[in-house]
Amino acid sequence: MSYTAEPKQQDTNIKIPLISKIAYGMGDVGCNFSWMFVGNFLMIFYTDVCGISMAAVSLLMLVSRFWDAINDPVIGSLSDRTRSRWGRYRPWLLFGAPATAVVLVLTFWAHPTWSDSAKSLYMYITYCVLVLGYTCVNIPYGTLCGTLTQNIEERAKINTSRSVCAMIAINIINIITLPLISAFGGDNAARGYLLVTVLYGGIFTLCHWFCFAKTKEVVQPPERKKVSLKKQLDAALQNKPYLIALAGQFLFGVTLYGRNADLLYYFKYVEGNENLFTIYSMILIVPSILGAAAFPFVFEKLGNKGHTASLFAAGTGVSLIALYFFSAVSSPIPFYTFAALSQFFFCGFNTAIYAIVPDCVEYGEWKTGVRNDGFQYAFVSLGNKLGMAIGTSALAGVLSALSFAPNQVQNAAVQNAMHYAFSLLPGVLWLITAIVLFFYRISKRSYNQIMSELNAKKTG
Repeated sequence: MSYTAEPKQQDTNIKIPLISKIAYGMGDVGCNFSWMFVGNFLMIFYTDVCGISMAAVSLLMLVSRFWDAINDPVIGSLSDRTRSRWGRYRPWLLFGAPATAVVLVLTFWAHPTWSDSAKSLYMYITYCVLVLGYTCVNIPYGTLCGTLTQNIEERAKINTSRSVCAMIAINIINIITLPLISAFGGDNAARGYLLVTVLYGGIFTLCHWFCFAKTKEVVQPPERKKVSLKKQLDAALQNKPYLIALAGQFLFGVTLYGRNADLLYYFKYVEGNENLFTIYSMILIVPSILGAAAFPFVFEKLGNKGHTASLFAAGTGVSLIALYFFSAVSSPIPFYTFAALSQFFFCGFNTAIYAIVPDCVEYGEWKTGVRNDGFQYAFVSLGNKLGMAIGTSALAGVLSALSFAPNQVQNAAVQNAMHYAFSLLPGVLWLITAIVLFFYRISKRSYNQIMSELNAKKTG
């Protein structure tokens, strides 16, 4: 990567072309064809296809987060210091996406006939390399939003595009994956998973290349100077809105990924038909789009992204708690009604929580004089991944302790645990998330004042 000075842009309070908003949204389509696919299907792939014990999977999810704790801040800091003719963050999409796609395929290359120790070792190596690869793409991608414009309304629209695209992608993945595994593999699920992953790895790469090609970084970094890790951490700790966003991302990770890992288990072992997962996902498409699209309107009324996220989180929690009392088989109408409502509110939240982060970067620069976009986004990503680790490893650990056995009828305790993880427990966690984000204090008015003062310092 060559290091050259970037041309300075005079105006960063700009409108973003529609094609750039779509391109940025397509980046999250790519992310979901990798990471959400991993979150929803990797655990059941390990246990039901590879024959790896639930206890080993639980340990993996915890150990890999220590690895994340190292590489997330490192990649964030490296991306901040990148200087190239393409900007700071876009080159990571260009080169990181195809490399990560290869590792994704290797991760889903099953070896069920290997010994338990060999399978576990292969699982640890491929998963940890996959986490590193995804970090090299996702952190620069997430940070890129803050460099496209400093207009708060435009950032809201960019994140709406991102969220709408992401929700469409997630539902498409959930709808087509099981049929594709069956179509590609027939009775050989291992072959089906491998071929599906080759397809998804290609989509992951192409989406990020499109994002690279049709976006432009206009918010330039401050004059290059070395900022110590301690100073960056101190600056982050003084940034109260950022700490609230970080807590929200952690709770988001615990709730979302723990529940997503449980989805296929729930429909397969509690409802008794894993094909209901496809029907469930189809029903959620429309509320997903509507929820994401509702964010700008709610934000316009409330004038505070944190309060907007809090409102959507509360709606998600109430809907999921209500969902606990119904079944897709015995009471499908209320079941799918509350499922649709929970998805509507969740997608509004998903849009809001990511729209918060770039504003916190601006606040931090105003408060401390330190601007470190990638470094701050790295800890947001790390908080989300730590939440994912706790959510998925806790699920795997509980199911292992309750004597889960793959591909057979489960005992009542295992079924109850899967039922709680599907609705009641995440519902309570969403309400806690709503309370945390209610204390976010950057409003539209205060943000514009911060930007005025920052621009006055720079022009002066």
